[in-house]
Amino acid sequence: MTRTAERGSVSIEVAVLAPAFIALMVLAGVVGRTALAAEALDAAAHDAARAASISRNADTARAAALDAAQQQLDWHGLACANNLAPTFTGTPSSFDGAFGSQVGTDATVTVTITCMVSFQDIALDILPGTQSQKEITASFTSPLDRYRSRQ
Repeated sequence: MTRTAERGSVSIEVAVLAPAFIALMVLAGVVGRTALAAEALDAAAHDAARAASISRNADTARAAALDAAQQQLDWHGLACANNLAPTFTGTPSSFDGAFGSQVGTDATVTVTITCMVSFQDIALDILPGTQSQKEITASFTSPLDRYRSRQ
């Protein structure tokens, strides 16, 4: 048997396997970025809710929560493709209602953050149907101190 019959087989193998390998690497990048973004968003929602809960009024709480969330996302190096616009809810009735409740009453504030994570720098056209961005949402609830004055 001569070796000339096998000549060029490595080139064919590389041509067949290279797209599959590249697609696997792109998929790993998308999954990894999504997991890291979800972790960063959870931390940002936690910090935002905590910053809101130690404020004395709703307006200060909103500003403190937005600042805390942005600092946490910056620290993690996550840049959302959308504007950071947390939503604020609370009990007993609403976010403003939580801060307007009487001292001694149980009240909580919840901050929900939505981030559009972009994959445009790693997504190639090798994987058909791959999204260029994904929406990730995180939420955290923090209690207000029952015996602290509220305004």
